[in-house]
Amino acid sequence: MNATATMPAMLPAKPLNGVERVAAILLSLGKESSSKLLRHFDQEEIRMITVTAAQLGTVASEELDKLAEEFIEQFSNGPALYGSANEVEKLLEGVLSEDQLSDIMSDVLGNSNRNIWDRLATVSETVFANYLTKEHPQTAALILTKIRPSAAAKVLGQISAPMRNQLVRRMLSIKAVVPEIMREVEKTMHEDFMLNLSGTLEADSYARMADILNKMDRDHMEDALDNLNEVRPKTAEMLKGLLFTFDDIVNLNARTRMAIFDQIPTDRIVMALKGTDGSFREVILSSLTSRSRRIAEHELAGGEPAAQRDVLEARSFITNLALEMAGRGEIDLNPKQDEGAYFA
Repeated sequence: MNATATMPAMLPAKPLNGVERVAAILLSLGKESSSKLLRHFDQEEIRMITVTAAQLGTVASEELDKLAEEFIEQFSNGPALYGSANEVEKLLEGVLSEDQLSDIMSDVLGNSNRNIWDRLATVSETVFANYLTKEHPQTAALILTKIRPSAAAKVLGQISAPMRNQLVRRMLSIKAVVPEIMREVEKTMHEDFMLNLSGTLEADSYARMADILNKMDRDHMEDALDNLNEVRPKTAEMLKGLLFTFDDIVNLNARTRMAIFDQIPTDRIVMALKGTDGSFREVILSSLTSRSRRIAEHELAGGEPAAQRDVLEARSFITNLALEMAGRGEIDLNPKQDEGAYFA
């Protein structure tokens, strides 16, 4: 069977992204020609192309014509193309060893028939929660209804109460979604997690990398994130969501803040508060004992200048202490406010 199959006429043109364009061209070339090209890709590139091709679905002949003009001279107005896992497996036969083919096809077919939603249950709930907070609430709610209940519960536990309650309401009112949209959601989730996330770093590695960045000088951390954002914006966004900085202290509940500042000398707290605004300063001061607060307010009122380096070192000391306490299980850095806590 040829990689092209006759499909209904007048199919709407489907804009393709970079990997989809490569997959479409290889499928349209047929086994003999595409096999020669595939030998020039490494296994990870073949995996990405394979997964994309298997989910490609229908590509109208008009779109193939546009691709042809860019990558070769011109395609004739032939039949539309239909990408499927079966076509991809045939395409790779003879190009890869049986073990390599089996490995890649297990990813394409969902590894022992596990679909994308089952596989997402293995993603860190912290990473998953951070991802969903960047999505539209209706999309986030839909995703949560598709993954395992136990995984959804863990993810919801990492989301702030207002958004969590909104998502629960939306999940209750989710109606049937048309297959085309559902396939697009599944494809996006596969790319963002199974390819982009798992293909570079495991979910746990994100947490480890965030821990490293947290302990870097702020300028170095920001420079690293800015550089990463240029080449892998989604990766940078996920890491930012896992970082804990001095500015994040005001999002902690009052009990957690008190536990942190009880262990910090007042002079270091005063140094860290240099240059902060009134609302931020008040949240921190409210976490101190009466005596420490009076001393800190007196020192701050004096307006003594401080070197930026000293201020940043004091803030870094407080942040590192909070991270160490969280690592020992003494406090929880998730932004869950106690009833009656002070909001900045």
